[in-house]
Amino acid sequence: MDVAAPAAERVYTHVKQAVLERRYEGGTLLTEGELADAVGVSRTPVREALLKLEVEGLIKLYPKKGALVIAVSAQEIADVVETRLLVEEHAARKAVPAPPRLIARLAELLEQQRRQGADGDLAGAAVTDRLFHAEIVRHGGNEILSRLYDQLRDRQLRMGVAVMHAHPDRIAKNVAEHGEILQALRDGDAERAAALVRRHVGWFSTLARGEVR
Repeated sequence: MDVAAPAAERVYTHVKQAVLERRYEGGTLLTEGELADAVGVSRTPVREALLKLEVEGLIKLYPKKGALVIAVSAQEIADVVETRLLVEEHAARKAVPAPPRLIARLAELLEQQRRQGADGDLAGAAVTDRLFHAEIVRHGGNEILSRLYDQLRDRQLRMGVAVMHAHPDRIAKNVAEHGEILQALRDGDAERAAALVRRHVGWFSTLARGEVR
């Protein structure tokens, strides 16, 4: 058994959550020593965790200097939004007629996001926002598209948290728009559901681009 594995996993989780939640902003240089101290491990598992995070595209390693947190680019936002629109509009249509379990789950997530917004839990609201959309995609019935969509998870969360921090009033608007999407699914109106998704994700694109410097 690799005794370093649990320590590396702790470092990996620490850095990844901090990047996704913007505690480590794009452009931040992280050193092995700082991370080892922060997590309470030696430098060996830190190196292992950073290599994994580089493969995932969250950081860029520079020998003898450290790891640079990669900033979200305008091109990345455009690519994510384009992929989301292709998958989510299709899934919204395919989810109709929506089964009761989907309607119940979306209503639950909607209420959860409403509470998080009231509590000022921006990171939590971003996660719930993502789960709302992922639930519709899963019920679209295409496993390949579902797996493709899941690969966007980290990028979506990172962009979502950035938007929530810059536009905290957007949480209330997201809740309202999610409510409209849910109602369209309840009504069995596939085209309206798809149109609402297109408008909703399009607004996200506009807001997120404002975060890129």
